Amino acid sequence: MPDVPEPMVKLVRWSAEPAAAQILRSAAASVIAYVVAVWLLPNPAPLTAPLTALLVVQVTLYSTLTTGISRVNAVVAGVLIAIGFSVLVGLSWWSLGLIILTSLLIGRFVRAGEFEIEVAISAMLVLGVTRVANTAWDRIWETLIGAGVGLLFNLLAPPVWVQPAGDSIESMARRMGGLFRDIGGELAGHLPVERAAARLHEARRVDHAIAEVDESLRQAEDSLRWNPRVKEGALSRVVLRTGLDTLEICAVVIRVLSRTLTDLAAHRTDEPLFPEYVAVELEQLFDHVANAIQNFAVLITTQVASNAEDAEDRLTRALSDAGESRDRTADLLLAQVQSHPRQWQLYGALLAEVDRILDELAVEKRSGRLVEELDRYTREATDRHPRLQMLKRRLSAAGAGAGERIVDGIKRGR
Repeated sequence: MPDVPEPMVKLVRWSAEPAAAQILRSAAASVIAYVVAVWLLPNPAPLTAPLTALLVVQVTLYSTLTTGISRVNAVVAGVLIAIGFSVLVGLSWWSLGLIILTSLLIGRFVRAGEFEIEVAISAMLVLGVTRVANTAWDRIWETLIGAGVGLLFNLLAPPVWVQPAGDSIESMARRMGGLFRDIGGELAGHLPVERAAARLHEARRVDHAIAEVDESLRQAEDSLRWNPRVKEGALSRVVLRTGLDTLEICAVVIRVLSRTLTDLAAHRTDEPLFPEYVAVELEQLFDHVANAIQNFAVLITTQVASNAEDAEDRLTRALSDAGESRDRTADLLLAQVQSHPRQWQLYGALLAEVDRILDELAVEKRSGRLVEELDRYTREATDRHPRLQMLKRRLSAAGAGAGERIVDGIKRGR
């Protein structure tokens, strides 16, 4: 098989990503909106149509359908305000201020949401051109054309952002695992307070990175809503969300654990934190916990069933190894406390924090949490749309009854 040039490989990978699909979709929607506006309207350059299409075509189908209406409301409201002001007053400093104030206030009433500022922008642009009345109505039609093209265009193979969200979750888990291994590698010998404080600061940065991963996950969740390409989108959303919640708890516990070690280092400035044999066992324990965190991230982001089973087996083995190492470490720390009881409470806190992480990563707890979240999701969907859910249940019951009658008929025919 001939070697493929590296630039070609990068191009293929980039073109397969949702970001590349979004760029191509936005450009195509803008061009089509312009062509349609030129065909339907007498304007020589109806640039408002492609501009609106570009604004309406969002990253996900869900955000397109939700924010597209708000954008259209904002632009149309601004145009109507400009029509009214063009009849009463011209363009001057005081009328400009008045139209901005009026536009921002009306933006609240038309439920423009985060696009309230576009009401004022549209009004100012239209008010500042010549032949305001004709241009304003043309702008309304251009806006509607661009919004319609944008809304319809995003129905064609909307992107799914699950893979980028999964990559960000796995990247954060690798970062957490690497931090755990680095902490474990520094427990032997004397640990300066400054180095322990640096690890604490790094753990805080990992905790802060949760917000970025959460934003990526929100985008993935939106891409799964109302997406015809996705089956069992609710299940995928719940798996990723509950998994990220677990990793967020682990990130907080890592920060607390780093705080415990920093306090211990502050008390033992001229001696090792632990004896050599205890430090070796702790390093092994931290390595097993790091493996468990990384395997957990792989498990919740794996889409193929067979790969998920392999990931669950690796997670189970990592948790088992961590549990055995934890028990050995507890025995060693207990013997250490009995002979030298100084800062015994920090030893207990260290074990409690490891126990909390292992408990959060347990396969049984993850399964129970998934069931709870799916039940809650079903209840919320029923509360929001009771008639729709009732219709679905009736159709499912009718389909099951028809299937049973077909099976009985086949049996009788035999």
